[in-house]
Amino acid sequence: MLAHAFFFYFFSTIAIFSALMVITARSTINSVFFLILDFISVGCLFIMIGAEFLGMILLIVYVGAVAVLFLFVVMMLNVASQKQSWFSGKKATHIPSGLIVSILILLELLVIVGGWKYKEDILSSSSLIVNENISNTHQIGLVMYTDYILYFQMSGLILLLSMIGAILLTYRKREAVKTQSYINQISREPSTSIELKKVDFNKGVKVDD
Repeated sequence: MLAHAFFFYFFSTIAIFSALMVITARSTINSVFFLILDFISVGCLFIMIGAEFLGMILLIVYVGAVAVLFLFVVMMLNVASQKQSWFSGKKATHIPSGLIVSILILLELLVIVGGWKYKEDILSSSSLIVNENISNTHQIGLVMYTDYILYFQMSGLILLLSMIGAILLTYRKREAVKTQSYINQISREPSTSIELKKVDFNKGVKVDD
């Protein structure tokens, strides 16, 4: 019991510290690294309470895919080289819209927390029926792919659009750079790719001809 409490406070402290560093770090790349540390700490907490599926999802999906995607997007956009317009006092058009979205998200969280606290017909943990023959992984998959299959598919489409948007934002057409055209490569024919020359005896052939 003492070891369980020690590890709980240990991972909780790391999670809170890394979450604060995510929003306070000046370097965007360091912020993503602290986000990865936060995901790992929360995943360990999920594993400690018996929700091993959620913990492994955080480690595999969020740390192994989403956080790495964030890191690649940050490095491609070169956000670290941009000046901190918020602190330097220069004009920044994205600050007002970001504040509006942040306030709306905060209000939504307050409504959810208040509704959950004062709701009367919430089932308590003692009245829940738990089937020991069905694992929590099976139960989560059953709920996710039956009741919330539409939201699951919508989240996949949102991630796909985010990936396409990141590619479009970082794509730059550079001049004076030799590139390969795979259309021309796969559409070649022997008559256009092979040339036979007649070579006279004791004479060479100029390659550039």
